[in-house]
Amino acid sequence: MHELAVAQALVEQVDAVIDQHNATQASRIRVRIGPLAGIVPELLASAFPLAAAGSRMEHAELDLVDAPIQVRCQACGAETDAAMNRLICGACGDWHTRIISGDELLLESVELETVPSLTPES
Repeated sequence: MHELAVAQALVEQVDAVIDQHNATQASRIRVRIGPLAGIVPELLASAFPLAAAGSRMEHAELDLVDAPIQVRCQACGAETDAAMNRLICGACGDWHTRIISGDELLLESVELETVPSLTPES
């Protein structure tokens, strides 16, 4: 199950974000996944708690957001939605298209928790 490896890489990436912002832990992690990314969202969701165990995101909520498949037509230039096995232009029907969305696996956002700094009273 390569979703476990993806979950472990996600934990490493979020850990770096936590360090970068001097936070104590992550409370919510939002990941955008397209159907062409080669990841089964349900398997990633079940692998994440295993990868995050004992880390600073152990109790974080994992939000998985679906990315629609969209293509740009090389013939007419239109950007339209497409289906998994039908990557044709929705405007003119041409099959010369380029995928512009739907193949991504992207860490979209991380909600962090910090410890408030104590300032001495004057």
